[in-house]
Amino acid sequence: MASQLKHLVHGMGTTLEAPTWPAIAADEADAVLAHVPAAGRMTGLHWHSPRPFSAATLVHTTNGAFLLKRHHQRVRTVEGLAEEHAFIVHLAGAGVSVPEVMATAQGASAVAIGPWSYELHRQAPGEDLYRDRLSWTPFLSLDHAHAAGMALAELHVAARGFDAPARRRQPLVSSFTILPAADPLIAARAYVASRPALAAFLADRPWQAQLARLFEQANSDLSSLLAKQTPLWTHNDWHPSNLLWTRAGAVRTVFDFGLADRTNAVHDIATAIERTAVRWLDLGQGADDAIADPETALALMAGYAEVLPLSHEEIAAIVSLLPLVHVEFALSEADYFTAVVADTASAAMAWDDYLIDHAAWFFSPPGQDFLRRIAQS
Repeated sequence: MASQLKHLVHGMGTTLEAPTWPAIAADEADAVLAHVPAAGRMTGLHWHSPRPFSAATLVHTTNGAFLLKRHHQRVRTVEGLAEEHAFIVHLAGAGVSVPEVMATAQGASAVAIGPWSYELHRQAPGEDLYRDRLSWTPFLSLDHAHAAGMALAELHVAARGFDAPARRRQPLVSSFTILPAADPLIAARAYVASRPALAAFLADRPWQAQLARLFEQANSDLSSLLAKQTPLWTHNDWHPSNLLWTRAGAVRTVFDFGLADRTNAVHDIATAIERTAVRWLDLGQGADDAIADPETALALMAGYAEVLPLSHEEIAAIVSLLPLVHVEFALSEADYFTAVVADTASAAMAWDDYLIDHAAWFFSPPGQDFLRRIAQS
């Protein structure tokens, strides 16, 4: 019990919290390893992840070190995990350094035991420089932002030819159905209506009017800009704590493809900027005009352009996307907090803070200044 009390995780804010999902125990890990002969025999658990939406631990075995990750089946089934694992395998075949997905004796990439789904990855090369930092917080340097931009472009090159359809509906995936629609409000209504717990949570809120205002403030040409982009499987959670690094400051390995889906390159770039170049945890603390770092965004885009030059039209699409790029994942978070874990306070934060307030900031004077700096790149 004492070790469980010491294991805290990141929450929706800045403070560590008791985990929603209990830490993986040694006998539990041993039971999973029994399905994966190539992993060897467990010798111990070392470190528990502070990420909040699942449980993960570093397992040492007679055959090396592995990251074991556990999801509730309401979040990820074996079939849902197989979608992202297929993308990882494709990227590895195209030369991207990603964690090796370990297969069971029957060739499956995940294991179902009771209410849980488990995935096992061999520990990948590189230094986990951001392991103890909150997700979606800034790079340590502009050099890291530049290197991350280069790595993102290299991933996009490698992703070409992976033609799997968009992922099945499931919580906590950056799906791409609302913003490309000719009428995004109609698409948002369909999204909410297909998720009963989310619809019930929003029923007493003026959510349609709030979204309508955001869509009206955005570039009215956004859907046509997006229509010109080539569909592509993308990472959709590109921030420094999902990257392993070399001592020289280059990206060595890319991991955590839990949000990956079929979107497009500009959507992935906009997501990366939104999650690394604005200090969202400081929003509403009295200094909203100083939370953005356009130099980080420009460094990331400059690194990307060294591999894949960005056209004026692509830059325009990124700028138009930025205020709204988080909308669909924020809805997915709210759905997770209502349908899976019954945490209405966190659902409210996902809606009020991460969806409405984040988007509204981009239409404020400091947000508009930030977008102008990017548009001029």
